[in-house]
Amino acid sequence: MNAPMKLTAYAAGLAVIFGGALVVGAAMDPGGPSTAAHGHTPAPSPDGGLEIPGGLQVSEAGYTLTPSTTDLPAGETTDFRFTVTGPDGTPVTGFQVRHDKKLHLIVVPRDLSGFQHLHPALAADGTWSVKLAVPRAGAYRMYADFAPDDAEPLTLGTDLFAQGPYEPEALPEPARTATVDGYTVTLDGEPTPGESSRLTLKVSKDGRPVTDLQPYLGSYGHLVALRAGDLAYLHVHPDGEPGDGKTAPGPGITFHTEVPSRGTYRLYLDFQHAGTVRTAAFTVTVTARTTTAPGTADPAEHGH
Repeated sequence: MNAPMKLTAYAAGLAVIFGGALVVGAAMDPGGPSTAAHGHTPAPSPDGGLEIPGGLQVSEAGYTLTPSTTDLPAGETTDFRFTVTGPDGTPVTGFQVRHDKKLHLIVVPRDLSGFQHLHPALAADGTWSVKLAVPRAGAYRMYADFAPDDAEPLTLGTDLFAQGPYEPEALPEPARTATVDGYTVTLDGEPTPGESSRLTLKVSKDGRPVTDLQPYLGSYGHLVALRAGDLAYLHVHPDGEPGDGKTAPGPGITFHTEVPSRGTYRLYLDFQHAGTVRTAAFTVTVTARTTTAPGTADPAEHGH
């Protein structure tokens, strides 16, 4: 099978996975989530039933995410552009500043093998632009996290494609510790579907706690959670902020977050130290009761 045919077959498979994952997510959590933490509110479904987590829709509340292209060159940097059109059908030009930026752009492979957190520039005509490079062929998910002037925050998402031969990577096993550039980050806490859960991530280097984290986007840490399968998006921020007289610059960064259902999640923590932003990634399995221990299976996930 040639490369275009491979990618076409892969995209078709994603459509099946996407639909199935959303149905399974709803079935596993029939009560539905309440409200996502820190102002990220899931959209109500069209029939008034279960709420829809962020990032699963390209259009919501009259706003639509429109990339100039969905085709990306693998392994090359490109000038990527997109707009957010409003209820009147024209590109939105007025956005609230939230967490130091008017819009946060997240780009991940659909197998969750990577993570990019970018901040595009806004032109006067409502066009957003950013330098974007995807490392290899495959399907990617982009999320635009923003709040128009005089409107509620939204997270819209759509798929992007890089042509070429593609082999998906397996999701890393659940673990409580991640390492990046000589730093060790430890995750404490148990996410529970539909409830606000306290998560603390502790940063150390060379065996010593890091107590001089630097502010990044108005806080000491920035956490994104994605649900494997349909890639539902949850974006939260920590308790407190730099300079408030009570929030220490490490080693612990505490978040109150709410996951929308049982399932497997990939967590990405951005933190800044010594002038560099780094990302620590975790795989977490969430059950209706507690998070399973790393490396163990949840019988409920297998129908037992």
